[in-house]
Amino acid sequence: MRFILKMAWRDSRASRRRLLLYSLSIVLGIAALVSIGSFSSNVRRAIQSEAKGLLGADLFVTSIEPLTAPVTAYLGSLGGEVAREQIFSSMMTFLPARHLRLVQVHAVEGNFPFYGAFETEPAGGAELLRSGGDVILVEPTLLAQFGVRVGDKVKLGKTLFTVVGSLKKVPGESPGIAMMAPRAYIPMGSLKATGLSSAEALERHRDMVRLPAGRNADAVVVDMKARFPTLRLSFETVEERQRNLGQAIEHLDGFLSLVGFVALVLGGIGVASALHAYIREKIATVAVLRCLGASARQSFSVYVAQGLALGIAGGCVGGILGVAVQKGLPSLVHGMLPIDIDFFLSWPDVLRGTGAGVVICLLFSLLPLLSVRRIPPLAALRSAVAERTAAAPDPMRIAVCAAIAAAVAGFAVWQTRSVAVGLGFAGMLGLGFLVLGGLAFAVAWAARRLVPKSLPYAVRQGFANLHRPNNRTVLLMLSLGLGTFLVLTLFLARTTLLNEIRGSDAAGRPNLVFFDIQDDQIDALTAIAAGAGSPVAESAPIVTMKITSVRGAKVEAILADKKTRIPAWALRREYRSTYRGSVAATEKLVQGAFTARADPAAGPVPISVEEGLARDMQLHLGDEVDWDVQGLAVRTRVGSIRAVEWRRLEPNFFVVFPEGVLEAAPKTFIAAVHVATPAQSAAVQRAVVDAFPNVTAIDLALVVETLDGIFSKVAFAIQFMALFTVATGLIVLAGATLAGRHQRIRETVLLRTLGATRRQVAVIQLVEYAALGIQAAVVGAMLAVAGNGLLARFVFHVGASAPPAQLAIGIASVSMLAVATGFVAGRGVTDHPPLEILRQET
Repeated sequence: MRFILKMAWRDSRASRRRLLLYSLSIVLGIAALVSIGSFSSNVRRAIQSEAKGLLGADLFVTSIEPLTAPVTAYLGSLGGEVAREQIFSSMMTFLPARHLRLVQVHAVEGNFPFYGAFETEPAGGAELLRSGGDVILVEPTLLAQFGVRVGDKVKLGKTLFTVVGSLKKVPGESPGIAMMAPRAYIPMGSLKATGLSSAEALERHRDMVRLPAGRNADAVVVDMKARFPTLRLSFETVEERQRNLGQAIEHLDGFLSLVGFVALVLGGIGVASALHAYIREKIATVAVLRCLGASARQSFSVYVAQGLALGIAGGCVGGILGVAVQKGLPSLVHGMLPIDIDFFLSWPDVLRGTGAGVVICLLFSLLPLLSVRRIPPLAALRSAVAERTAAAPDPMRIAVCAAIAAAVAGFAVWQTRSVAVGLGFAGMLGLGFLVLGGLAFAVAWAARRLVPKSLPYAVRQGFANLHRPNNRTVLLMLSLGLGTFLVLTLFLARTTLLNEIRGSDAAGRPNLVFFDIQDDQIDALTAIAAGAGSPVAESAPIVTMKITSVRGAKVEAILADKKTRIPAWALRREYRSTYRGSVAATEKLVQGAFTARADPAAGPVPISVEEGLARDMQLHLGDEVDWDVQGLAVRTRVGSIRAVEWRRLEPNFFVVFPEGVLEAAPKTFIAAVHVATPAQSAAVQRAVVDAFPNVTAIDLALVVETLDGIFSKVAFAIQFMALFTVATGLIVLAGATLAGRHQRIRETVLLRTLGATRRQVAVIQLVEYAALGIQAAVVGAMLAVAGNGLLARFVFHVGASAPPAQLAIGIASVSMLAVATGFVAGRGVTDHPPLEILRQET
């Protein structure tokens, strides 16, 4: 062993810089694994230490209707403390400019939070809120957006509120939720005067409970479900919030770690390729060692020691870089988690990421190093002998390839904590490598046979480099192609989702919706909208109702049956249905016939059910469903099933009744209009809300802007890790270029000797690197389009979008990066005089 280590050290003296560069191929993959793993441990520790502060109470009890007296009496009998909250959406007016914004209003009373801190800026806002009066706390984004300062007035409904501070942290809620509808907190005592709360409004009522010591929240939930089975109550406990957050973090951790692992595998391939070129240069050295008495095992061990040193060096650098990246990750997810994350070094995660890198580096290093065992002493005199020996079949290669496959699959299973998901990822990774590798061989074949001879010599020579001996076409196609695939897939998925929403604004479709319109307001609102230049395009009445029985079986009996497959939410929810005489433009009949008008006295009323709801409730044509329509029993049967295009911002419903049945029922209305500009949208909203403060508006442009912000924050963290893969590909490109530098110098010198100019040599390199970069980027983009299509169809259930401009920018960026990296890594190859190489040949 002493001889092996000494020879490994001495043999590396002339190549240490190159060997260190080769080790950089795995640094980014290790850094990704270490940073994500350690950051996840930080989050889990923060969740455990702030468990009760996450919720602010021991138990949340929520209902879409006011909690009944028996429920409030039961909660009061628990011996703890109860605080109450009423949540709904409304339009807030910012004075004096009268700007409007949809906000989520929280009317609160009591001493919530019982655990954790209600933090405001300036401090003391929570105490002012509890003391009552017309005061309000709002999101800091609203203050910045509309230039509001503490002490200014804003209007909710009929009441002017004084802004006493901005929200920094509210237990029980994630700041990320506020991106869709910013929160505004007011005292419960001020709610009635606003005129915003009514029985027809879309509201949530919540009681927050602090239990006495020794009382278990989960046991209370079980007891309440047994006591109040017919009430549509939802519950949340500290333990449940902790489990849900932990599971979400684990899923994200697993995904991002797998992305980092892809970079690590690519780095392993880069190490293998570089060592392959390195060992070819060492054939004479190994042969001399064999002539001097070294055994094949000793010679092999010398270079295995160097490969292991590469892995250890890369692991150490990657571990240090991963810790540095981990310190910056909290800022990437700031505002998306309801907890503060303190940095600490998780040594198990650091060791796991570093260990995975060393193992992968060693396994991939063994592939090219195995040929060292078979270099005979005769190779010192006859180089062709070494070539024939290296080309001979070697069973050890099969064993090492199997070990690599097992290591990749095992680590994927370990990261995802699921055998099926881990093996599926490993299988798809292998398939991706096969596709990219196969296409790379096809590119080399095409470069050999299909390049026109009429092209200039320098261009033809550049294409010829794609299939020359010891080319790096396959390696570069794998690294850059896979990196491009990962990053572009994320961009395309985001674009697909946003385009689905923006598509609702096409061809003059409604893009501004008003809801919570009372029965006596719809005509006046229609006139106001028309006077403001945006006539109502679609309107529909909304009648609230509940299911009492399905196919003759009571809801309570169905829920009590443990064999039922109907989800509880479908049976317990309050349906907001409508009536009309025809199928809407956003709908398509799938089964049955739509009934325009019906007489309830003639038998069960034929209704139309949305296909997703019909599937969940296992409803078929002719099945009977009984309803409680605000105290009146209505018997219906399924007359038709519709497919609904939910993405369009128009009145869509799960259940549609025919005309002649619900007209006399208490109802509200929803109305949709089309606005051409943000200014017109603001004018229409001001006119409507001034006349009817209870009416709420949703602006599609604002929804798209908000969702784009959410997607951007989530996608940035994911794309940040995916860029590790692209960076690894570029490092592999640089390493591959330097690994073949000696051969490139010889080729360049021979070209210069034959009369080639520096400009021609530069054009040859430009064509080669550009062809590699463009081909890798195009293949990666094609895979990204396919991946985005699969995501759109099977995950998002929407039509895929692949904007040509976005694809072109991605392809051009990767191509330019490949060209720039190749030139930087290969600079100076034209500076060697011909005599230097010619003397080596003699």
